[in-house]
Amino acid sequence: MRRIPVPSAPVLPSEITPEHIYLNRRAFMKLAAVAGGSLALAACGLDQEIPGATPADSPTAPSSTSELSDPLTSYEAIANYNNYYEFSFDKEAVAGVASDFRTSPWEIQVGGLVNKPTTFGLEDLLAKFPQEEHIYRLRCVEAWSMVIPWMGFELGQLLKEVEPTGSARYVGFTTLLDPDQMPGQKSPFYPWPYTEGLRLDEAMHGLTILATGLYGKGLPPQNGAPIRLVVPWKYGFKSIKSIVRIDLLEEQPATLWNTAAPQEYGFYSNVNPEVNHPRWSQASERRIGEAGRRETLMFNGYAEEVGGLYAGMDLRVNY
Repeated sequence: MRRIPVPSAPVLPSEITPEHIYLNRRAFMKLAAVAGGSLALAACGLDQEIPGATPADSPTAPSSTSELSDPLTSYEAIANYNNYYEFSFDKEAVAGVASDFRTSPWEIQVGGLVNKPTTFGLEDLLAKFPQEEHIYRLRCVEAWSMVIPWMGFELGQLLKEVEPTGSARYVGFTTLLDPDQMPGQKSPFYPWPYTEGLRLDEAMHGLTILATGLYGKGLPPQNGAPIRLVVPWKYGFKSIKSIVRIDLLEEQPATLWNTAAPQEYGFYSNVNPEVNHPRWSQASERRIGEAGRRETLMFNGYAEEVGGLYAGMDLRVNY
């Protein structure tokens, strides 16, 4: 199985969260909960093998190595500590509420400014694009983080397949709208369905993936099944879950959190320890499974790979 090399800001093996630490997660979370935050974000947030994928180590035996040299967060923590407002505002309740979420059949419409608009069944994507392991940091805007062994493929591969036109400059994403299955969508306080967006060059970057699994297994519903975006240098809410539509656009798309609270959540939302959230510092983070805090890295540790995308931009204005 090919792993994507990411040489900058290596993650130390000592950082991986062993599974046994997770067993005491509830007591730990109550002691270390982030104060303040009235707007917890909904996308910071394995029972089937992924066709075409070479499975990673089993969920109960985290890999001892990674291209980031970063230890993996335990499967149990990843699957049981989730921001996903479509299901619940309670991070530790999402898995239970989402347990019966139907992910098959599933289709993703890809259109807009493309020469070949196409509706893909999930099985088409799994057959067409080999699933590879991508071990990435995930940094939530709430200042907690994980290290996750995703399975998936580069978003750029899918976009090339539909041939964006010369006028396409942005990519918009839309989550499933189904209040019967996703009771949180009955809330009138958010502009459902969940939407997100990237600049086209961000979407085409090799680090940007569509994830279909983690730890070598299919995504559980609480983690965005059956397919989600992962953009590791941005705060987690940019990595939209349960995608049903992707559109190539000329103008910057509206996104849920930028619409709901534009003074707090910018369109770019790159991880930046020098730009604080209005209600808390972003200089440090709490790695799930660790008692202390660690320094937050610019672009979540991927500055060497993605810094050039923002050359000449004022990152305090374009936050």
